[in-house]
Parts: sequence; structure tokens; C-alpha cells
Amino acid sequence: MLEYRFDTQLLIEGKNLSEDAINDYLSKNIEGDCLLVVGDEDLIKIHYHTNTPWKVLEYCASLGDIHDIVVENMERQENGQRG
Repeated sequence: MLEYRFDTQLLIEGKNLSEDAINDYLSKNIEGDCLLVVGDEDLIKIHYHTNTPWKVLEYCASLGDIHDIVVENMERQENGQRG
């Protein structure tokens, strides 16, 4: 069984975005693993394994326009089902 069930990926488009600030917020406030935050001050890509993807989406939406959102259930994938 996986500790963190949902693979959460999205893009944030905004102004003055900070990889470090986003990484710090997510790692301190939303439990998960395999966090990747990459990009520049106008566009950031997020990848995070968590049990609460809605919290990731809510936070990221507060920073700018979110799009290309993917939330996959890795437990279903592990069992041979569509995520």
C-alpha cells in the first residue's frame, strides 16, 4: 500500500512566483513526498505525491492561474486499473 495515494501535477502561471517559497509552503503545510517545484517567476510546474491534492490545488490557485492539472490515483495504477 502506498503512503501517498495521489500523484498531483499542475502548472501555475503568474507573476513573481518563487520556486523556493512554493516548495517551502508545500513541504511544511501539506503532507506528501516526491515534491518537485520547477520553473521561473512566470510559470511553475508542480509534481507532488499526497493524500490531499485539493489542498495543493487550493494553495496553487491562490498564487496565479492553474492549468494542465492531473491528479492520478497511484493505488489504482498499482492494481492495474486506470488512475
